[in-house]
Amino acid sequence: MIPGGGQPNMQQLLQQAQKMQQDLARAQEVLAQTEVEGQAGGGLVKATVTGSGELRGLVIDPKAVDPDDTETLADLVVAAVQAANENAQALQQEKLGPLAEGLGGMQGLPF
Repeated sequence: MIPGGGQPNMQQLLQQAQKMQQDLARAQEVLAQTEVEGQAGGGLVKATVTGSGELRGLVIDPKAVDPDDTETLADLVVAAVQAANENAQALQQEKLGPLAEGLGGMQGLPF
């Protein structure tokens, strides 16, 4: 609802939407370039992902490699990647959360 019952200033709304779109694109670019890490097994397996979730690297300490127990190694890899992705999601929330809150101010508008 518009305070006072008037019509929204469409030019102003368009400018706000364009600024938010630019801010969002900038934040997404930063996320794509920022790397976060997750680890498992006390650091025996480390995964690096971008803030947008792209897996960039995986480091496996030789102590984690047991030819007779590849299941544990696989579990450690999965856990490290999951931890890295959780860190990426936290980074996304940090960078994109304020932009999403800005959209809340546009509720009730006719579009």
